[in-house]
Amino acid sequence: MAGLARGGRNAYLAPMRFFSRLNPASGMRDFWQEFSRPQPYRIPILLVSVALTGGLLLAFGTEKVDVPPEKPDIIYITTFAPDRTEAEIVASNIANQKKKDIIAAELARREEEKRDLYRTLGKMSGMDTDKIEAQAEKERAAEEKKREAYIEQVVGKGSDAPAQ
Repeated sequence: MAGLARGGRNAYLAPMRFFSRLNPASGMRDFWQEFSRPQPYRIPILLVSVALTGGLLLAFGTEKVDVPPEKPDIIYITTFAPDRTEAEIVASNIANQKKKDIIAAELARREEEKRDLYRTLGKMSGMDTDKIEAQAEKERAAEEKKREAYIEQVVGKGSDAPAQ
C-alpha cells in the first residue's frame, strides 16, 4: 500500500517502463550505427570480442560427465566337472597327493645329492664337513620349528579343521 501512496496509480506500471527501454531493434540500430562508422580497428576488435566471448562460453559451458565403466563380462574357467561325485573328488585328491609326494621325494633326493657334492668338495678343501653339516642341520631344524610355530599361530591350536 505504501507504493500506491507514493506512486499512485502508475506504481504497478513501473516495471513495464523498464522493459520498454530494452528494445532489441533500437539496440541493433545503435550497434550498426557505431559499427558502420569508419574506424581502422573495428574488424579486429569485433573478432577479438567474439573470440573471447566464445572462449568463455565454451570453457564454462562444457560439462564433463564421467560415465561409470561398464561391468566386465566375467568368464569362469572350470578345470573340474561341476557334476562330479564325492568319490571322484576323493580319488582326484589322492592322485594329487601321490604326485606331490613323488615331487617332494625327488626334491629331497636332489638336495641330498647336492649335500654329498658339497661334503666331497669340503673334504677335498680340508674343511671339517661334519661340523659344518651339524651347523646346517641345526639351522634347518630352527627354520622348520619357526615355520611350524607360524602355521600353528595362523591356524590356531584349538582349530576345528582336520589335521592334514
